[in-house]
Amino acid sequence: MDLPVPEHMRPLRERMLAFLTERVYPVEKTLERGKLDPEGGGTLRRLQDEAKEAGLWALGHPTSMGGGGLPYLDYLYVNEVVGMSEYAIYVFGTHTLHDCLMLDRYASEEWRDKYLRPMADGDIPGPSFGMTERDVASSDPTQLRTAAVLDGDEWVINGHKWFTTHAHSARYTVVMARTEPDAPPHKAFSMIIVPTDTPGYDIVRTIPVMGETDGDHCEVRYDDVRVPAGNLLGARGAAFAIAQQRLLPGRIFHVMRFLGQAQRAFDLLCERAVSRVAFGSALADKQLIQKMVFDSAAEIQSTRLLVLEAARRLDAGEEPRVEVGIAKVMGAAMLHNVIDRAIQVYGSIGLTADLPLERMYRQARFARLYDGPDETHVQNVARMLLRPYRPATP
Repeated sequence: MDLPVPEHMRPLRERMLAFLTERVYPVEKTLERGKLDPEGGGTLRRLQDEAKEAGLWALGHPTSMGGGGLPYLDYLYVNEVVGMSEYAIYVFGTHTLHDCLMLDRYASEEWRDKYLRPMADGDIPGPSFGMTERDVASSDPTQLRTAAVLDGDEWVINGHKWFTTHAHSARYTVVMARTEPDAPPHKAFSMIIVPTDTPGYDIVRTIPVMGETDGDHCEVRYDDVRVPAGNLLGARGAAFAIAQQRLLPGRIFHVMRFLGQAQRAFDLLCERAVSRVAFGSALADKQLIQKMVFDSAAEIQSTRLLVLEAARRLDAGEEPRVEVGIAKVMGAAMLHNVIDRAIQVYGSIGLTADLPLERMYRQARFARLYDGPDETHVQNVARMLLRPYRPATP
């Protein structure tokens, strides 16, 4: 598909795409085994070093962190490429971006020195964010039960978190806990930095997800975890405001990568359609297959336009919650649909690990849940769209 990539971004995008196809694609199976196989970890480190040498490292991070400093609108064109491989976010150092932005804005100098630059440089693993809980509907985070009480100059944290990503490898987790029990719900929670080697921080297990037993999502218990009062991220009671500022760009980063993943599935679909013969002609000559190609192209391009508008507004200093919410929901559906059609065109081999589609398909199902389920985004966006039409309150 002919992408409307600005001239000033074409060389950088092309270099990144060449690096991805020539160096990352051939070793994806090795990278998949990286958690269990030392060779996989060594391959990742080698690729990270090569990406840095090629000037392709952390392109969306501010220059103050050693990154490329790309604005959101330009970052879209390289983050699409990153999305083409599940492992590219680690190879190119983009996976820490929204957490680095959060630390840069709210962390004390101590934690900025200890975690921010080393994480942006890829010298320490991360990030880890502890918000979701198993025993409540975390789509309504005012129900979260994990609590922190200030005892002298220490926070004492107790609770049970669920789907804390990278807890088993990260140096710290930013945990969202109730610290102001008498405050209104949206001012009752704070964010606290908890080093993962703190006594009482107990990783119960790595949660098996859709057949993946070596995933990155952990169940964590906090049993009288004590950390200094200075580990507070931002102000007391400011967790919701901080989370919104973290998640708004984070969601659009996800959808940028959805576009790349969908583009890879679309390429595979079209390659199969023109090369596979059935009933006397190529699959590409069948009208039902042509409809799959049309629908996929239309959904990818429509999502790209949504993301471009959201990125433009973010660069302008706005908070485009409507645009980001719509892009997140539509992008997740688009990703699932395009991969599903590609599997259908491949038939039985599309269900196997011989192709990347089956793993991509599982990952696509996660997209409708993380960073807020579709239903929450639909409800929130609809409320914002309806607000101007409601009668004015006297």
